[in-house]
Amino acid sequence: MIMRIMGEGQFQVADEHLNRLNQLDDELLTALDSGDETAFRTALGSLLTAVREVGSPLPDDSLEPSELILPDDGATLDQVRELLRTEGDGLIPGLPE
Repeated sequence: MIMRIMGEGQFQVADEHLNRLNQLDDELLTALDSGDETAFRTALGSLLTAVREVGSPLPDDSLEPSELILPDDGATLDQVRELLRTEGDGLIPGLPE
């Protein structure tokens, strides 16, 4: 799956990592629901760090379509809420275990 972190680039992420990323996404959703800025920053940072760690960066000149678009590190609570409104249930889909 190709994921784009806004303003940063694209990462190829193997399906085997999606459930773990989905768990981090759930933590982000919990932080969003609580409105806790500190928990939100921690959860967003953990999710983006995990994508960078498990994903392989694609070249900047790659024209691959992104299957998921993630906010950048500086996104606000409201910006991520708006992104979720258009994406549906979380940012990262899980796979059946």
